[in-house]
Amino acid sequence: MLRRLALLAAAPTALLAVGTPAQARVPAPPLPANAPAAALTPAQLMSEVVTKTNQERRANGCGKLDVDLELTIASIRQSLYMARTGQFTHVWKDGTTFVARSHAAGYAQPSGENIAWGYRTSEEVLDAWMASPDHRENILNCSARSIGTGVAYGNNGLPYYTQVFGYE
Repeated sequence: MLRRLALLAAAPTALLAVGTPAQARVPAPPLPANAPAAALTPAQLMSEVVTKTNQERRANGCGKLDVDLELTIASIRQSLYMARTGQFTHVWKDGTTFVARSHAAGYAQPSGENIAWGYRTSEEVLDAWMASPDHRENILNCSARSIGTGVAYGNNGLPYYTQVFGYE
């Protein structure tokens, strides 16, 4: 059985509404229906995603991102929302955006959000994000200083990933 997967990237060019969020869709490679579920916990995947994100940044001349608790809270909430509802979206049904989620968690200056679902390893999700211009732009925004990552498993057994980047 083949499955399709989309990725979206949203990045405000500034909190002052200088631009609109960038979005992209990237298909994932097909997996067999009997592919085993990831054996890693959400916390393990979150840690690996941060490590691999910082490796990509270092390889491209950007500084290391520090893990921020507030951005992590916002990211986990987003991943839980997607896993619970099965909706793969940056904007919740009530209109809540990653900027609003970040502010609600106590973070003032978010810079962008990457989401993905279905990738079974951190390598797969980072490879997909780096192959997508909008996701890559969020990861390689050298002005970003912080990151929060969330992972939650859906009822389908697949992980839902979120990265939120920030300027603080």
